[in-house]
Amino acid sequence: MKLSKLNIKKINLKDVDENYIGQDILLKLGELYQFESGIYGYGNIWTKIEKNVENIIIDELDKADCIQVQWPKLQPKKIWDQSNRWNIYTKENDIMFTINNNFGEYGLAPTAEECATLFGANRLLSYKQLPTTYYQIGEKFRKEIRARGYLFRPRTFNMLDAYSFDKDENGMHETFNKMHDVYLNIFKRIGINIIPVVSDGGTMGGRVSEEFQAITKLGEDIIYYDEENNVGINKEVLDFEDKDTFLKAFGVSNVDNLKEYNSVELGNNFELGTKYSESMNLYYQDELGEKKPYYMGCYGIGLGRIIATTIENNIIYKNDTVKGFSLPLSIAPYKLQIIYKDGKENEAKELYEKLKNENIDCILDDREGYSIGNKINDTYVLGTPYFTIIGDKFDGKTIDIEETKSGNKENVNIENIYNYFNNKG
Repeated sequence: MKLSKLNIKKINLKDVDENYIGQDILLKLGELYQFESGIYGYGNIWTKIEKNVENIIIDELDKADCIQVQWPKLQPKKIWDQSNRWNIYTKENDIMFTINNNFGEYGLAPTAEECATLFGANRLLSYKQLPTTYYQIGEKFRKEIRARGYLFRPRTFNMLDAYSFDKDENGMHETFNKMHDVYLNIFKRIGINIIPVVSDGGTMGGRVSEEFQAITKLGEDIIYYDEENNVGINKEVLDFEDKDTFLKAFGVSNVDNLKEYNSVELGNNFELGTKYSESMNLYYQDELGEKKPYYMGCYGIGLGRIIATTIENNIIYKNDTVKGFSLPLSIAPYKLQIIYKDGKENEAKELYEKLKNENIDCILDDREGYSIGNKINDTYVLGTPYFTIIGDKFDGKTIDIEETKSGNKENVNIENIYNYFNNKG
């Protein structure tokens, strides 16, 4: 990508929101655009980060034999009446955006249990077809009363939601544990230290549930974390009358070993049991030809929160002054930013074309009227993890590559540059 085409704005880093530095940088650059509170447009940088996160999620779910599908964002009231949740989401908790016109009443999807259950029951007619897990990645809509923290709590956001169908309770437990491991793989590849946390099922209706939390000073949740066993509990669980049931389910035996942290929830898994199959009268046929309810699980990941957390947890400072942020290579939309001195434009363009041919996404800073110092500074506001400067000492064979997070430099043979980035993940 040629940086002149991105049309980023000049910004003053002394004027950024000190609580949400990375996201405010992108907002001031024009890479995030706020139409109103909680509703955003996304520029090239954010969109490509999200696509990389999405690809990791899809890859791990597909390896676990989950099936990608797509359900409607506009959902008719009648299917929510089948599960008896329309009033819960529109009146009691007032979560769902609704539409009422001459076609009838509809809701903009805050979640997809009803659609998933109907979709699955239409296909999974026999015990022989179980277990099966369907998933989608798409936009959700929720009436957040206090939309805040940019993409930590917006009103529209992209989300993975998956739904499993099993023939009995044991099968549901097995799938739940399998998805637990899948989630750990996803977050590891993205580059986030994730903590599985005992939580409350809430309006989803699940009895056993877990959150996947990331420690961050910006988080609204408070968790107690056992570092030795990498497990935690949400503080709210300690207020439950039957808290021991929740703690036992996740192997927490001594709360005295837990340390308190602020965190943000990036994923949440629920064992739904037969809540939706029975309330919606949807069944499969077992080995004896009898009708039995599906045992279901629900699994969600917020893509926007992942990106927001990653950006805010990777802010770069110099002498206590904000420089920008540095993205993990695994999800960075561009791995390397190419900067060149006057008279070295042709050499820089040749390197740029070679990297593109090697399928290494990079940025060529071809803007005119900017000093080398200004161009270096902009690698940090775009989150690019590495940059190189093509200067007078460039010999056409090697380049010095600097990592923005650490400041470490390496001299790399251009012919080996694919392996250089591939070996770094």
